[in-house]
Amino acid sequence: MPKTSYIKIYGPPALKAIKELGKIAVDIPEVCIMDTIIAGTPDYIDTFRDPDYAAGYFDVQEIKVERCDKMISRSGERLGEYDFFYEWFTEPTMDQLNGLIEKIDEALTPLGCRYTITTK
Repeated sequence: MPKTSYIKIYGPPALKAIKELGKIAVDIPEVCIMDTIIAGTPDYIDTFRDPDYAAGYFDVQEIKVERCDKMISRSGERLGEYDFFYEWFTEPTMDQLNGLIEKIDEALTPLGCRYTITTK
């Protein structure tokens, strides 16, 4: 069964941190992420299938159509006590998990946020 990596953010700016966490997933094809605006709303999730919309939303140059289709989780996963999640398509290796942590560190350090990550 695939795993989910849950992120808990401590300290402001939480909204900017969530946006940065979403950007990270653009370059990690092994994961999908929660819908960061209206979790679980199918019509909204479908808007991410437009590469121009997704690139603008995540503030990146380009996203391939194939990536857009798999970017937002459709599992109905719940956050609970967490602020964000990355859902792995397959069982992640330690190298993949460490790579994710490195990317999160790079993205959140300039913001001054702290975080915890739990993969289960």
